Amino acid sequence: MNSDLSSLKIQDIGEQGLLERLQRFCPPEIIGDDAAVLLTAPEKSLVVTTDMLIDGVHFSNLTTSPEDAGWRAAAANLSDLAAMGAKPLGITVGLGLPGEVMVSWVERLYQGMTECLHKYNTSIVGGDLVRSPIITLAITAFGQATPNLIIHRSTATVGQAIVVTGIHGASRAGLELLLHPELGQNLNAEEQQFLIKAHQRPNPRLDVLPILWEILESQSIIAVAGMDSSDGLADAVVQICHASGVGAILETRQIPLATSFDHWLTKERSLEYALHGGEDFELVLCLPQQPASDLVQKLGQGAAIVGTITPGSTVILHDEHEKFPDKVLSLSQGFQHFGQ
Repeated sequence: MNSDLSSLKIQDIGEQGLLERLQRFCPPEIIGDDAAVLLTAPEKSLVVTTDMLIDGVHFSNLTTSPEDAGWRAAAANLSDLAAMGAKPLGITVGLGLPGEVMVSWVERLYQGMTECLHKYNTSIVGGDLVRSPIITLAITAFGQATPNLIIHRSTATVGQAIVVTGIHGASRAGLELLLHPELGQNLNAEEQQFLIKAHQRPNPRLDVLPILWEILESQSIIAVAGMDSSDGLADAVVQICHASGVGAILETRQIPLATSFDHWLTKERSLEYALHGGEDFELVLCLPQQPASDLVQKLGQGAAIVGTITPGSTVILHDEHEKFPDKVLSLSQGFQHFGQ
């Protein structure tokens, strides 16, 4: 990006001018037609997901640089592919912009997206650009999966273990530190940076899939239920149980939290962040006990068995030490776009 052009606004160069600048973020052999053509291997399923992000709802210049907003947008979509057991192929970007937005801001947004995508050998392969009264980012991601290895929410069965692939609540804690830096006075610089990075630069857990498939294949297990925890751990477990027609018990002591929470947050607030904070982008998987234990051991780094699938339809948060009463978890307790 040329520094002497940093004062350019979108209205100065128009749609085509901005498109020309953004096309350099895409492979030249793919762009230029009315649609992208992505070749998939034989006996593979194409997995498609769309995610929309709105300025002031999903990101803000108070807490997120354009690069970080781009990274998080790409990571959210790649996380959805990981949750389905799919390998990413490419994304398209729909962008709505007010005319007074700086061109440099948009380029930095795309830079963040490509930085995340390149980690997973994925590219921006197209999109659309429109005028909008508010910055709106809509990404469609395409992935490829083996049909019998696709992860669904609806295949959890009674007795299965519930596995999370990493700690929860860090992203919400990082957001709080960005909004209220004074809250971090009991944290050292490394702890603060860890939590802030968890919010600004989350990593989709595509790395889990090869390990998961290896374990399942070695034990002749096919079906595994799951989704990602982008809307919070509680939301993920409740959604899986609802789709599968089962219930669950989550053990409070088994939910992995950031170690820095111990001298910063109360236990109640730590659990609130973990269960309902969202945007941790870990996977929540339901599978038999032995492969669940094997997966946790191989993943390490905060992976844990946090509960069990049960008969019925109720999801209960339980404390084995009985310091906290049992609590029924529901979707209404987390973030709702159209809630009061």
